[in-house]
Amino acid sequence: MAFSGLQIMMRAQSSHPLDPLSAAEISVAVGTVRAAGATPEVRDSMRFIEVVLLEPDKHVVALADAYFFPPFQPSLLPKTKGGPVIPSKLPPRRARLVVYNKKSNETSIWIVELTEVHAATRGGHHRGKVITSQIVPDVQPPMDAVEYAECEAVVKDFPPFREAMKKRGIEDMDLVMVDPWCVGYHSDSDAPSRRLAKPLIFCRTESDCPMENGYARPVEGIYVVVDMQNMVVVEFEDRKLVPLPPADPLRNYTSGETRGGVDRSDVKPLQIIQPEGPSFRVHGHFVEWQKWNFRIGFTPREGLVIYSVAYTDGSRGRRPVAHRLSFVEMVVPYGDPNEPHYRKNAFDAGEDGLGKNAHSLKKGCDCLGYIKYFDAHFTNFTGGVETTENCVCLHEEDHGMLWKHQDWRTGLAEVRRSRRLTVSFVCTVANYEYGFFWHFYQDGKIEAEVKLTGILSLGAVQPGESRKYGTTIAPGLYAPVHQHFFVARMDMAVDCKPGETFNQVVEVNVKVEEPGKNNVHSNAFYAEEELLTSELDAMRDCSPLTARHWIVRNTRTVNRTGQLTGYKLVPGSNCLPLAGSEAKFLRRATFLKHNLWVTPYARGEMYPGGEFPNQNPRVGEGLATWVKQNRSLEETNIVLWYVFGVTHIPRLEDWPVMPVEHIGFMLMPHGFFNCSPAIDVPPSSNDLELKENGVSKPIQNGLLAKL
Repeated sequence: MAFSGLQIMMRAQSSHPLDPLSAAEISVAVGTVRAAGATPEVRDSMRFIEVVLLEPDKHVVALADAYFFPPFQPSLLPKTKGGPVIPSKLPPRRARLVVYNKKSNETSIWIVELTEVHAATRGGHHRGKVITSQIVPDVQPPMDAVEYAECEAVVKDFPPFREAMKKRGIEDMDLVMVDPWCVGYHSDSDAPSRRLAKPLIFCRTESDCPMENGYARPVEGIYVVVDMQNMVVVEFEDRKLVPLPPADPLRNYTSGETRGGVDRSDVKPLQIIQPEGPSFRVHGHFVEWQKWNFRIGFTPREGLVIYSVAYTDGSRGRRPVAHRLSFVEMVVPYGDPNEPHYRKNAFDAGEDGLGKNAHSLKKGCDCLGYIKYFDAHFTNFTGGVETTENCVCLHEEDHGMLWKHQDWRTGLAEVRRSRRLTVSFVCTVANYEYGFFWHFYQDGKIEAEVKLTGILSLGAVQPGESRKYGTTIAPGLYAPVHQHFFVARMDMAVDCKPGETFNQVVEVNVKVEEPGKNNVHSNAFYAEEELLTSELDAMRDCSPLTARHWIVRNTRTVNRTGQLTGYKLVPGSNCLPLAGSEAKFLRRATFLKHNLWVTPYARGEMYPGGEFPNQNPRVGEGLATWVKQNRSLEETNIVLWYVFGVTHIPRLEDWPVMPVEHIGFMLMPHGFFNCSPAIDVPPSSNDLELKENGVSKPIQNGLLAKL
């Protein structure tokens, strides 16, 4: 077959350059690195923290989309004087591995070329090639679930700990829960020369109740530090005997009937059906829906990644919006200055990994309708491959009214009903659950949303005592105030074809006109734009009083009115850190000081707090350091870093389960289309039906028709 006179030789390609690593590829990468170990001792000491795809340059992705993977898009081929030169195959895929040596306490990064991956590494054979390996000094990589389990066992077997629990009336260690938390960085004793954890302790009341909420009984007063490299308790002190909170009859998250009440009986079935199937199409990891198309990826750290987002716009064809969208970090600082809560400032992505903690939705899916699931493959601590089945959920949702207008003169009404495509995953990090969602709308909007739920992290107090820095939610039990911050990294490509770097960022604020001849009625206000020309100019905060938002524009493409085409970032509710500027966790989280940062794309600039925030003593590493270069933001590859958060002041109603709280933001077309894409959505029907005694009755204009 041929495109535009080019002879296309169809060659099978098993994996698109942006597809996540398969289980076989992970096995090859691990086997290659392990075989490269200098001695048997080194090989046996290797622990595999992360094995991910080394994402290729954007021109490789363009070549794959243009020539090797349907739907073929020859317009993406790179242009040369003699015409496009098309190779017979794509370059080999590469894996990037973060490896922790348990013997030497060293962290290294390996790049492996996956030359042949047609079979698993049977008998120790591998078909990979080490391209580079490098030891990263003075860092600690993320913790692993295997380490957490070992840490819990070590603490529970430690005689002074058992004695301390006996003082609190607990001798059955099966009741004890040990949650290993990273120590963060508060002083030189937390330096990364040792791999440390400072666990939080909880205690259940019944060993045979699978639905018991163990977080309802925090154990206060015990100070313990564990050396995670050697799995030994290195510091222990029973500082203060605080009685365990009494067994609250309302503590568990079982149904209402088991609490002495009744479950709601007036909830009738609500069915979501799609008798003709879904409107989306999936080819491997490539998704098409309405006029949207994109690719789905997944990493152990970020979880869901959305690649190559584009909108097909009639005669204008495929119009790119973004190259890569993901949540790259989150930080949860607590506002209680007392031990141990002041140390609770988890970096849940960088210290643990959102993807590695993702749910298999086979065990409970919160999506309805026709669902397409994607599995995720990871390495475990010792290098084996594990698969989280049904990890990512793709489905359509009805989203109420998209647009409506009724003409009062004619009585005619037009209405469009909104539908959205949702891609999501959910993870559990200790007591909290986080749902991460990307919603694609028919009118060109993209919404990023985080849902927070799960169980509060609690503290115990003496009988009759209350805490200024939290809410008493049960006898002897309080929930500290805290904040949740998330960082979305958006590698934009608004109307940019492969190789083009024609984007800029504009800030828009509403200004009130000064009284005078231009504002004689004192009612005037207007939108004022400011071009953000460099990185230091683009360190910005939200301002709801001025309706502040930011637009990524293409400097070479205009719409029918001559305006530059763009996409705007519209903030939702937001906040900034309430901790003082000298708070220790801000050494590692300087990026929280502003809601928006903008950088030109640079390979390797991926994580706002640096790749290894665990026990990181370096001030301002990552985003806050990169922007000091003050690079130009005019006509470049724009990367938006949007920091958004919520301040959680717990309520009594957040116990024992915390209902979902939503936060997020919108990416909206701004002069991108010549008219609203909503006009293309089929009109909605005005006629509904109410069934009464099995007989359908029409409802017209919201009123029951007379029989």
